[in-house]
Amino acid sequence: GNSGGPDLSLVGFRHGSAWLDLWLKDPQAWRPQTTMPNPHITDNARAALVDYLANLKGEAFGGNPPWNTPELKGKGLQRGLVIFSSTGCASCHGKAGAGGYPNNNVRGSAIPALNTVSQTYTREELKRKISSGAKPQKANPSGPEPLISMPGWSSILKPDEIESLVDYLFSLKNPASKNDNF
Repeated sequence: GNSGGPDLSLVGFRHGSAWLDLWLKDPQAWRPQTTMPNPHITDNARAALVDYLANLKGEAFGGNPPWNTPELKGKGLQRGLVIFSSTGCASCHGKAGAGGYPNNNVRGSAIPALNTVSQTYTREELKRKISSGAKPQKANPSGPEPLISMPGWSSILKPDEIESLVDYLFSLKNPASKNDNF
């Protein structure tokens, strides 16, 4: 069950040690509106926690991820939502892909929203991007590397699972464009 925090089963796959350390040192410094309290832990405890979290790469699923239940097989949209939630996509791209989560030295200072991908990508392009991953372009070319980039999910998700994820992402709509037909 979800107690309000993100699923950390794949946090070490999604984030590097540098970001995890920065986050655990002071979550509000990275994302002022986060609900995560500052843990105020010693440097040694934080280093041990970063080491632990950086090694979480899906083993908790034990080869039986929550999106591969008989109830979800063949239900692309619902299965895609479970994949989006369980793999932690929402922890970077926001609930329902609304975006707004911070990243350093990227255009707009934020990780992109996904609620317009159906207007900006074909299904094939989006499947390729999810499979291969994406390194954000630096807003300031002489500045630091962005600390968050999207890993290539083909090492975690099978093609049919990526297909279900794309079904879900293509169902998302930008709330600002609700009344396009007057």
